[in-house]
Amino acid sequence: MSKSKDKTGLKIKAEKIFSLLDKHYNQQRVLLKYSNPFELLIGVILSAQTTDRQVNEISESLFSTFPDAAALSQAQSESVEEIIRSTGFFRQKAKSIIGAAKKLVEDYDGEVPATMEDLLTLPGVGRKSANVVLGNIYQQPAIIVDTHFSRVVQRLGLTSAKNPEKIESQLKELLIPEHQTRFSMTVNYYGRDVCFARNPDCGNCSLKQLCDYFSTGPNQ
Repeated sequence: MSKSKDKTGLKIKAEKIFSLLDKHYNQQRVLLKYSNPFELLIGVILSAQTTDRQVNEISESLFSTFPDAAALSQAQSESVEEIIRSTGFFRQKAKSIIGAAKKLVEDYDGEVPATMEDLLTLPGVGRKSANVVLGNIYQQPAIIVDTHFSRVVQRLGLTSAKNPEKIESQLKELLIPEHQTRFSMTVNYYGRDVCFARNPDCGNCSLKQLCDYFSTGPNQ
């Protein structure tokens, strides 16, 4: 099979998966609580190597104390560390979010920028975090690659890549721009709810007829 035909088949498969997941999750699920772009940006930085629930538990205290970039940019590390301690790696995270706030104030008038290039200049922000902001705040097409997303798209056979940036690039080629952010989020939900890292619930999976892992894996 030629590469062009193979890619065409993957595009069709990806859009079928999108349609099924879009129906399955017919209501938007809130993972990180936020009320403005600044809060989402800081929440995403803090969510590294911890759960969204843990970040949500400290967000009210953090943002009532430091409600915007200007306030956080002037914070003492010890004060921030005490609030975010439960998220783990709190010293490095405090350094990152204070540094990000300072960069916002100095270079972006305290506002969260709307391009990948600019977002990547902020301490603590990688492509995944930047895509969360671009997709959810600025409604730009975004493939958000985290461990849940990587696992599910690999099992489905949409990519064999391991590198997150390569996965992002390949999935962007398979989905129309209007579907990319929504696809990212619903795949993430599915990885949390059904396609677990250990013992995926294949018996109750609505995607199993489209899944390479199911057709060739331990279920067969």
